Amino acid sequence: MVTDFPAYALPYGVFSSGDDRRRVGIGFGRDLIDLDGVARRGELVSLDPALVTTGRLNELLAAGRSVWDALRQELAAQSAAGSFERDLIPQDNVTMHLGWDIPDYVDFFSSRYHAENCGQIFRSDLVLSENWLHVPLGYHGRTGTIVVDGTPVVRPSGQRRQPEGGITFGPSQRLDIELELGFVLGGSSDQGTPIPTSAAGEHVFGLVLLNDWSARDIQAWEAVPLGPFLGKSFATSVSGWVMPIAAMDHARRPNAPQTDPIPLPYLQVDDDWGFSLDVEVQFRPAGAPEAQVVAAVNAATALYWNPAQQLAHMTVNGASVRPGDLFASGTLSGPERHQRGSLLELSWDGEDPFDVAGTTRTFLEDGDEVTLAGTFPGPDGPIPIGPVSGVVLPSR
Repeated sequence: MVTDFPAYALPYGVFSSGDDRRRVGIGFGRDLIDLDGVARRGELVSLDPALVTTGRLNELLAAGRSVWDALRQELAAQSAAGSFERDLIPQDNVTMHLGWDIPDYVDFFSSRYHAENCGQIFRSDLVLSENWLHVPLGYHGRTGTIVVDGTPVVRPSGQRRQPEGGITFGPSQRLDIELELGFVLGGSSDQGTPIPTSAAGEHVFGLVLLNDWSARDIQAWEAVPLGPFLGKSFATSVSGWVMPIAAMDHARRPNAPQTDPIPLPYLQVDDDWGFSLDVEVQFRPAGAPEAQVVAAVNAATALYWNPAQQLAHMTVNGASVRPGDLFASGTLSGPERHQRGSLLELSWDGEDPFDVAGTTRTFLEDGDEVTLAGTFPGPDGPIPIGPVSGVVLPSR
C-alpha cells in the first residue's frame, strides 16, 4: 500500500525490489530512499554504514538517541538538497517486510473508555477493576506471530464455552480487531535496572499502527485466571513503516490529567508524552468494492496511561529491554460509539450489529478486510502514519 510521506516525516522501513535481498529504506513522498545503497557508497557521514546495511533496523535501534538524531538531521538536509534522486524507488515497485527482529512484545490495556466498555460487557457489577487507575495493566505476547501490513490472517481455532455450558472446539466465531499504537524501543537496559519516565526519550525510537487480532470466544473461556493466551497469540499486525518519534514533535500534547488517584512517584511524568494522533478503522466486508470507516478516535482522547508510564511500569521490576522490543497501547476507544476501537465494543458483544458498506456485522467473517490508518500534525499539515491491513482467511 503506497503512502505519500511529506519530506519532514522520513519513516523507516525494510523492503525488497526485484530480488529477495532486504534493504533499509526511508519513506519519501510516494517513493522510498534506498538507504542501504546510500550507506554502502559511503555517502552518510553521521553513522557507520553497518548500522543500516543488515536488512533490518535492529543495529540502528541499538545505536541510541544521539545516532538517531544525527542521521535524521543528515537525511533531512540531503533530501532537501536533492542528493537522493538516483536512490528513489517507487513504493509501487517494492515489497515491504517486517522491519526489525522483535525480541519481546507487551500489550497494554490503557484506554479508560475501552476498559470501562469491557467492564460493562463482562462485569456489569464492576466497571473498572480495582487496580486499573493505579497501574498500567498489560500482558506479554508472542513475537513469532507479529506480521507486517498486508499479511492475511487465518481464522484461529480453539476451545469455546457455549451459552448452554458445553465446551466445544472449532474456529472462532467472534474474531475481532483492536485499534492500537505500537512503540518500537531502541537502546537496552541491564536486568535489575528500571527505566524511569524521564528516560523514555532515550528508548522510544518510533511508532507503528498495530492491530492485535483477538478471538473473543476463545479468549473469554481461557482468560480466567491467567489472562490472554490462544485468543491473542495467533496474529498481531503492524505497519510496514516505523515513524520516528522525532518526527512527531508537533503532535505532542500534555499528558492526560490523572488526579484521582495521583499516580505513584515512578509513574509521574514531567515531559509531554501525549500524542494527538487521529486514527481510524476502515472495514471492507467480503465482496464489497470499497471500505468504510467504522470507528475513529484521537489517541490523546483515548489513552489514560501514556508510553513513558507504560515503559516505566514494564521495567520497574527490573525487567530489561533490548533493541527492537515492542509494546502496544491497548485498544484505543473514546466515549462515543463511533470512537470504539474494537468490534466487541462496536457490536456490544454481538448484541447490537453495526452497519458497514451495505451490510451488517458483529464480528469478522471470512474475506473481510480491515485497515488501520491515521495522521498526526506536522509543520506543514497532517502526516500519515503507515497503515496496517489484513484480510481474514478461513480456518485450516
